[in-house]
Amino acid sequence: MTTASEDLKHEHEAVLFALKILEQMCAALQAGQDVDLEDQKKIIYFFKLFTDTCHHGKEEKYLFPALMEVGIAKENGPIGVMLAEHEQGRIYIAGISKAVADRTTHTEDFLKSANQYINLLRIHINKENNVLFPMGDMRLPAPRQKELLEKFARFEEEVIGKGKHEELHQLLKELQQKYTPH
Repeated sequence: MTTASEDLKHEHEAVLFALKILEQMCAALQAGQDVDLEDQKKIIYFFKLFTDTCHHGKEEKYLFPALMEVGIAKENGPIGVMLAEHEQGRIYIAGISKAVADRTTHTEDFLKSANQYINLLRIHINKENNVLFPMGDMRLPAPRQKELLEKFARFEEEVIGKGKHEELHQLLKELQQKYTPH
């Protein structure tokens, strides 16, 4: 990978895949089927660790400040919008988590927060992939891109741990076999 956005777009693919799994869980619940509570907790774990801590962490700690340095606006600009959407996503994940707390699920609360989260992240990812990242790629020189990729790698090891990405991708594969088998 040569740009920070390539790394983040690759992670977006995993997030979109996880959203499909969550969507299938919601469809099953709406159809009155049981969805394993542990599976619900696993997908929440994925979104908290991979999407928020790792992916959003890299954006907030490294990419967004670099973009602001090259003139991309935070206040009344795309970075401010992305940050607000990250916060909204955290609220939705908290709602999903609350719905499965104490080993019981409150289906309506789960569905409401999950569907809001799914919609938010799909729109958010589209904005980043098609608007913000191309803006950044045009303005960030190659040496700065390389530096960001190095910081991303260190961040992943220090914050989520070596090998954790692979573990989280394996978790998605296991959930895929149960919820999106085709």
